[in-house]
Amino acid sequence: MAKTGDPAHRQPKAYQDTRFLQSKDARALRILSEYLEPLYRFQRNNVQDTIVFMGSARLKSETAAKAALAKAKRAGQQIEAAEMALRLSIYYETARELARRLTDWSKKLDREERRFVVCTGGGPGIMEAANRGASEANGLNIGLTISIPDEEFDNPHISRELHFYFHYFFMRKFWFVYLAKAVVLFPGGYGTLDELFEILTLVQTHKLRKRMPIVLFGSKYWDEVINFDALVKYGTIGPADLDLFHRTDSIDEAYEIITRGLAENALGTPGPTL
Repeated sequence: MAKTGDPAHRQPKAYQDTRFLQSKDARALRILSEYLEPLYRFQRNNVQDTIVFMGSARLKSETAAKAALAKAKRAGQQIEAAEMALRLSIYYETARELARRLTDWSKKLDREERRFVVCTGGGPGIMEAANRGASEANGLNIGLTISIPDEEFDNPHISRELHFYFHYFFMRKFWFVYLAKAVVLFPGGYGTLDELFEILTLVQTHKLRKRMPIVLFGSKYWDEVINFDALVKYGTIGPADLDLFHRTDSIDEAYEIITRGLAENALGTPGPTL
């Protein structure tokens, strides 16, 4: 009979017991870990705040979209969808260029702490484009990847030390907002719309005390998908609520809105401000 002190029969410590840690009883610990572990890495890398890029995971680069259209034409099917993907690829290339320019700008601030680091959801599409642009400017960039039951993807442009992998959507969204000093949203689906309205709600209700530029890139898309004027017409939002964000189709204008807003409202207040 084995003795109680026999190493072969010794129970693991609670924090080493994976069966316990993966149980419903340890959910609070898992949630807390998705706060503390990213906090540790942000502090270790001296990341003070971020510029968040949001948008569809389905959008392709111009090169990939052209290749897909050529393939569709050879096969004689899905041509219309491939043509739409090519038209929408302008947003991938725009996100890439805007992220590159904003990273160049932030690196010239000549501060010890890393300010206004490009941050995305860590996936393909617009997220990949923004990480790619920041990487091309030799800048640190962040990916907040979520575990979902979709096919595997690879976003090789995220800085390895700042690539996070979340289980809980609400903890991922917390880190989007907590460090953000500016947000730019490109055309996207349910996830992008969810993130947009959560951010607008936080700003509208003053749960976010920081003044933060919010840019919707792609006026035609946003005007078709969301009828903001109808919300005002029916009285469900006020006219002043339309001033919480900017719509544009210009890289130069988006860059100017974001950098001006950061210079006026955020340069002197590094770190999170809720």
